[in-house]
Amino acid sequence: MRFSIVCKVLALVGAVVSLFMIWPMLWAVKDRSADLASLFLSFCVGLLLSGILFTLGKNAATAELGPKEAFAVVSLSWIVASAIGGLPFLFSGTVTTYTDGFFEAMSGFTTTGASVLTDIQSNPRGILFWRSLTHWLGGMGIIVLSLAVLPFLGVGGMQLYKAEVPGPIPEKLTPRVQQTALLLWVVYMLLSLAETLALLLGGMPLFEALTHAFGTMATGGFSPLNGSIGQYDNAYFDWVITLFMFLAGANFVLHFLFLKGNRRVFWRDPEFRFYTRLVLGATVLVTFFLVFGDSRENPLTALRHAAFQVVSILTTTGFVTADYEMWPFFPQMLLLLLMFIGGCAGSTGGGLKNIRVMVMLRHAKAEMHALLHPQGIFPIRVGDKVVPRDVVGSITAFFLLYMALFAGGTLIMTALGLDVLTAIGSVAATLGNIGPGIGGVGPMDNYSAIPPLGKWALALFMLLGRLEIYTVLMLFLPGTWRR
Repeated sequence: MRFSIVCKVLALVGAVVSLFMIWPMLWAVKDRSADLASLFLSFCVGLLLSGILFTLGKNAATAELGPKEAFAVVSLSWIVASAIGGLPFLFSGTVTTYTDGFFEAMSGFTTTGASVLTDIQSNPRGILFWRSLTHWLGGMGIIVLSLAVLPFLGVGGMQLYKAEVPGPIPEKLTPRVQQTALLLWVVYMLLSLAETLALLLGGMPLFEALTHAFGTMATGGFSPLNGSIGQYDNAYFDWVITLFMFLAGANFVLHFLFLKGNRRVFWRDPEFRFYTRLVLGATVLVTFFLVFGDSRENPLTALRHAAFQVVSILTTTGFVTADYEMWPFFPQMLLLLLMFIGGCAGSTGGGLKNIRVMVMLRHAKAEMHALLHPQGIFPIRVGDKVVPRDVVGSITAFFLLYMALFAGGTLIMTALGLDVLTAIGSVAATLGNIGPGIGGVGPMDNYSAIPPLGKWALALFMLLGRLEIYTVLMLFLPGTWRR
């Protein structure tokens, strides 16, 4: 492990996070609010920490990052970003402890959307803008953003890209990883701009349009309103945000290819077809139970609420328009299952990812065929491609690790005094980067009542979920740190 190179890249990440605080400072200047001082102080502390890290790594030899350094940089980057990003919440008095500030920042950067704030609207707009901006930065990935400027540090970035990009197989759009990072960010910004304009056309104020676009495209779910999107009770806003949540849950490589002129790229992608059918099927089922269940909702209203919550939970965004804990038990259970699936590989969503679920289902089908025909060969295909056995093994191991962490996390939270339903909901929602869960952390509640040790544990689960488990767990292997 070459610590000097790690420090050098962490310095860049810390500087990027600190410099982005200028944007919420502009809101504070415009509003002439007291949060300007806390944001500026956080900005200075962040740059100071970045300067210290850069000094520690200034003599690092210019070389391609190895796997060990990549794992360390990616995991530690989110910790450094959250350590700096939590300072405005603490300095402004938005939270009373650094634990809460770190939790809120980690929730933002990992695009989880779990919050400890009870009265969100009472906070100044500079702080709320920073809170939503952490989502937007973390959505496409601070590391992917940093890749565009890594050549200035003399550090290569392919290993870093592989460690950060979610999904079984990261795709490169160009031979140069820096160009890939820039292209992904261009697509991300274009979609964010399109949603902002669509919300403005519907009459949403600029500040709220921007912050909700940040939360949507990052599949994060932070809202500057206490009642989230449901506070508007506006069908136009619901459908616009549903559409962009759905797009954010798809592979961003497909968006890039579509913008380049490949109009059939979405439906040719087997994962996107699976994802679309899952959304449609779940929406129909939830709508049916809302219309014909005890609530007897109007069919159009039921369809709107069902589509919004299905897409919000499946893409791990976490926006809410209705208290789904008041729905019939079947839709609640269906939403809980969707929490585990998540978005597509290469999206900003969390969870297991649709492609992994597809491969596991087809692997199970192939094993059943093999039992009937022991001499047969049954390759596992996704589209017209055969999935290599090592990839199938990796996906199976990932699933087992995911469920083991979920079970272990639930045990930890019950040991800290949480009831079983809240423990299950909090771990599922943080490991899947969803935000609102069930029980005491449901859509109308928050995480303020979780004990401090539980908040640190859930912050770790957010990081594990955002970085696809392996990247973080590698830091706990002694071999990662040996020469």
